[in-house]
Amino acid sequence: MGYDNILLPTDGSEQAANAVEEGINLATEIGATVHALHVVDEFEAKIVPITGEQEAKREEYVAHGERITDEVADLAAEAGLDAVTAVESGIAHEKIQQYVDEHGIDLVVIGSRGLGGIEEMLLGSTADRVIRLVDKPVTVVYKRPPERTQWLLPSAEETIHR
Repeated sequence: MGYDNILLPTDGSEQAANAVEEGINLATEIGATVHALHVVDEFEAKIVPITGEQEAKREEYVAHGERITDEVADLAAEAGLDAVTAVESGIAHEKIQQYVDEHGIDLVVIGSRGLGGIEEMLLGSTADRVIRLVDKPVTVVYKRPPERTQWLLPSAEETIHR
């Protein structure tokens, strides 16, 4: 089984950027097409006062999605890869599953969330649901920001007895 089409769902967050980076690196090694998808959360887009601004706010969210998926496409092009972009509205994990089914996606590379403390061992709800629902391999990328890196074991130098 080859990976010809890799989906990189993105919300523009740092964790999504980490997944995009890893996904593009993988796609470069195997010559896959990159699919960048952003899902505008319908509920979030509707949380505006009933003042006629709802459509303007939705358009703002869609424009944001287009910007970040275009950035993914640009990174893919710089790596010599073909890229497809899409912005959908709905519930993220459902739209990701639908996109996988409709576009022949072979692998999903998605970012997890980093919350700190004990919660950083937990997946974000979208990543968790994608793993459970999508009938294709899913790679979850988690990178802790460098300034927060903590080693669980002492360094080799600290363990040398003098």
